[in-house]
Amino acid sequence: MSHGTHSSIESHLPPDTKGPHTSRLGLIAVVATFGGLLFGYDTGVINGALEPMKADLGMSAQIEGFVVSILIFGAAIGALIGGKLSDLRGRRENILMLAVIFMIGTLGCVFAPSWEVLAVFRFILGLAVGGASATVPVYLAEIAPAERRGSLVTRNEVMIVSGQFAAFIINFIIFRIAGENSDVWRYMLVVAVLPAIALLVGMLRMPESPRWLVSQGRDDDALAVLKQVRSPERAAAEMAEVHLLAEEEKESQTGGVSDLAVRWIRRLILIGVGLGVFQQFTGINSVMYYGTQLLQDAGFSNNAAIAANTLNGLFSVLGITVGILVMNRIDRRKMLLGGFILTTTFHILVGLSAFLIPDGSPIKPYFILVFVVLFVFSMQATIGPLVWLMLAEIFPLKIRSFAIGICVFTLWIANAFVAFMFPPVVQTLGIAPTFFIFAGLGVLAILFITTQVPETRGKSLEELEDQFRAQYS
Repeated sequence: MSHGTHSSIESHLPPDTKGPHTSRLGLIAVVATFGGLLFGYDTGVINGALEPMKADLGMSAQIEGFVVSILIFGAAIGALIGGKLSDLRGRRENILMLAVIFMIGTLGCVFAPSWEVLAVFRFILGLAVGGASATVPVYLAEIAPAERRGSLVTRNEVMIVSGQFAAFIINFIIFRIAGENSDVWRYMLVVAVLPAIALLVGMLRMPESPRWLVSQGRDDDALAVLKQVRSPERAAAEMAEVHLLAEEEKESQTGGVSDLAVRWIRRLILIGVGLGVFQQFTGINSVMYYGTQLLQDAGFSNNAAIAANTLNGLFSVLGITVGILVMNRIDRRKMLLGGFILTTTFHILVGLSAFLIPDGSPIKPYFILVFVVLFVFSMQATIGPLVWLMLAEIFPLKIRSFAIGICVFTLWIANAFVAFMFPPVVQTLGIAPTFFIFAGLGVLAILFITTQVPETRGKSLEELEDQFRAQYS
């Protein structure tokens, strides 16, 4: 696609040199991404806590599904509301509020006397998970220099998958120590209070997004923040560019639901929705929520499936690590296409293994395990972090959080749909047809990216807005 009237960012902004501001930026990224760690732990912990929770609270299969999925629906609503609140209150203020909600939701679940109370606090926890998924990537994108935006924003995805992996490991350890105790699931859940406290205390010392401050007319505050995280020359140059664009946006009165009437903004939101939905239709969360069950269906014993499932968490972390190393060296579109080609291939290989190798064969579960783990690795090295990064990149400043809220809302609804459908589809059709369905959705995703998704690497957020305005108007 056209690169618009602007040249690349390096040609008109001073380089992002190293200095004390580099360490400050790194600290901000670490603290903010505790929101991602909580996101990962709270979605992954249910995997091990569910069985003792069911026994302790007397939950039927239907109630079990309700209690698991209500967090996902809470996350969808939290993403929608959280994006708008961060526009009104500021990114930092929103993250502080989310840290408090994480603590309330976690402690409510830990002390829940019944499944009804547990469900209420799981929903509250979901609001925080969704709010974090919509706010933290925006905060990081707006505070990072363009050259480092990819690696900094995707640190949030690292923390998400690290949180899920930590949940699998901590569940395993706690179960080995206190597995006979009926309250063992409460011990698993209470661990999430620690990163929530770290997020709250840490964000009290972090600055607000400079781009949000400019949108509020607080230029001096914005420049002061930029000077914390840039060299003095770079801070002044970026400030001028952000301020110019903010003035243009103020004059055009953009920002909010009314923007859906603007063709180029509507087109970008549809692209963002497509990216979020196709990310979930890879089926990644069917593996993260039901990995143990899937491996049991493949032929592993219960104990072997629980142990093997930790490989999904490990290879999630390894995949995202590889993704960060190559993120700023490969164009976004090429990396997305490569990711979907790999995941679709492994879906087909899982399906063929389940279809062609006879039940009862000792090699069958291992073939399925290897291809599932390779799918998880490929997904987390490419599609997982790239979708979150591109959602943080493609929208204009004054509707960025609003638009991301819409996109992440649809992403969570797609997540909920996959979470609901995966167990009955596997039970009814079997592993092979289920993964062939995922492969078919992967082909649709490849067509979507080829025909619709723009390239965003190496451009400032302001350059991208000018480009999209010209491209889609």
